[in-house]
Amino acid sequence: MSESIRVAQIMGKLWAGGVEMVVFNYYRAIDKNKVQFDFYYDEDSTVAPPQDLVAMGARFIQIPPYQKLPIYLKTLKKHFKENNYTIVHSHINTLSVFPLYMAWRCKVPVRIAHNHSVPGGESIKRTALKYVLRVTSKMFPTDYFACSEKAGRWLFGDKNFEVGKVTVIKNAIDFERFRPDDEVIKPLKEKYELDGKFVIGHVGRFTFAKNHRFLIDIFKNIVIRKENAVLMLVGDGEMNEQIHSWVKDAEIEDKVVFVGQVTNPELYYRLANVMVLPSVFEGLSLSTIESQIAGVPVVVSTAIPEEAVISNCCVRLDLTSEEWCDTILSIANKQVVLDARSNSYDITKAVLKLEEIYRKKVGENNA
Repeated sequence: MSESIRVAQIMGKLWAGGVEMVVFNYYRAIDKNKVQFDFYYDEDSTVAPPQDLVAMGARFIQIPPYQKLPIYLKTLKKHFKENNYTIVHSHINTLSVFPLYMAWRCKVPVRIAHNHSVPGGESIKRTALKYVLRVTSKMFPTDYFACSEKAGRWLFGDKNFEVGKVTVIKNAIDFERFRPDDEVIKPLKEKYELDGKFVIGHVGRFTFAKNHRFLIDIFKNIVIRKENAVLMLVGDGEMNEQIHSWVKDAEIEDKVVFVGQVTNPELYYRLANVMVLPSVFEGLSLSTIESQIAGVPVVVSTAIPEEAVISNCCVRLDLTSEEWCDTILSIANKQVVLDARSNSYDITKAVLKLEEIYRKKVGENNA
């Protein structure tokens, strides 16, 4: 096939991390002569499209958020018809029903619903919406994708997963990016005054799901046992003010570094002695994978699936466990040895699978 396939990627809001980072990683690695992406993102996004992707040929198209449903659907209809897509690939979990409905209306032959999450711990209203929309999740897609078995089973059902109707697309990353030279991270260590410190790191959006309150409580106990401990929080989000308030109330302001939202998280993992990710719920947890690839031990909650454990230095604990502090202190600074499971998260290998799926689907529809 001489002409490249142009895929409409439905992204929702752009954030500096998570789902967006995964899809961006795939685009950076994919053969642009074979596949190109058009990214559809909400006009009220707070993060600008990465310019390196634009330079590679990606197109970023602003659309109204789904909350403005009539104009949202009308805008998608206009673009789907103008661009005559063969593939629409939606990454907005249960909300994918809306863009895929319009793709179905526009007779787009390949309609992919890609689930990156599972419900848990959110507001009653938001959780109820997810369960209501889950009923519609299989109405308009031709293909089901998920970031993990857990995410695939939740949205598309155990039966579909067990008979092979759900394709797991790993949250793959560029391994080399997460192994920067010491000279590259030295300025950051100086900026945040981390020399001689025992650094506990966390990379993730400031949302309920990431469980910062639990993390702060654990850190308070760590400080009692290790006076040079510092908590480094990389990220931003809707709970920013609340998290700052918790830190202030805990009287540990001088021991917490708020880095903010960054576009190069790979540099910050290497500043930590250990990463701690006590999430309430996760579809997979990209940060858990990235920590291990970066060579940093990580302690996570059991909400993070076993698929994310790809080394000898990733420990899963129940949130009710009393072993968090002991585990964090004992695993810190240990040498991370990746196991064979890590290969499936290597973007150079994973991208070939996605590329082949796209090309096969287009071939089937052109036959």
